[in-house]
Amino acid sequence: PLALAVLAVVMMSNSLSTVDIVNQQAGAGILSWNIWRQPVGFVIFWICALAECERLPFDLPEAEEELVAGYQTEYAGMKFALFYLGSYINLVLSALLVSVLYLGGWGFPLPVEWIVGLTGQSVDAPLVQVITAATGIVMTVLKAYLLVFFAILLRWTVPRVRIDQLLDLGWKFLLPVALVNLLVTAGLKLAFPAVFGG
Repeated sequence: PLALAVLAVVMMSNSLSTVDIVNQQAGAGILSWNIWRQPVGFVIFWICALAECERLPFDLPEAEEELVAGYQTEYAGMKFALFYLGSYINLVLSALLVSVLYLGGWGFPLPVEWIVGLTGQSVDAPLVQVITAATGIVMTVLKAYLLVFFAILLRWTVPRVRIDQLLDLGWKFLLPVALVNLLVTAGLKLAFPAVFGG
């Protein structure tokens, strides 16, 4: 399901390049982000990313009732802490990927041309380029931080699922919905090429 959600975004931007995917979302600011054109894909991708990161409610490797063997029982101390560090790094990278694919990446919610037009500067001016780059870094980190905060909020509020519930969610719900999302995206791309990337 994760790959099918990404494939729908790739289909809309006509490229596998993250730069092209972000540039495709830069037209009208926040209104041209992929989260508005691919809300189902966003939800599928975020659920699958949380499951891939083994975050609650999908943290089956560290669930006491599911834990009988494996690395969680074999390590302690600093070696065990490195597994948690890896989990959080995976979560941050997943949040950055969601930010790039669905939330406009380093794009500002308002088009940069509008903001620069108010100041009377040229878009190609060196100072504007530096400010745009710095703003892009801040926006990417801020979007990823909000997604990480949302993942931690889910950890505090949602109960853990069992392994059979996770498999049912993945195979019986997420995979069919992701396939339908991909087919609908292909149809909308053919019907409305200006909106869905012709």
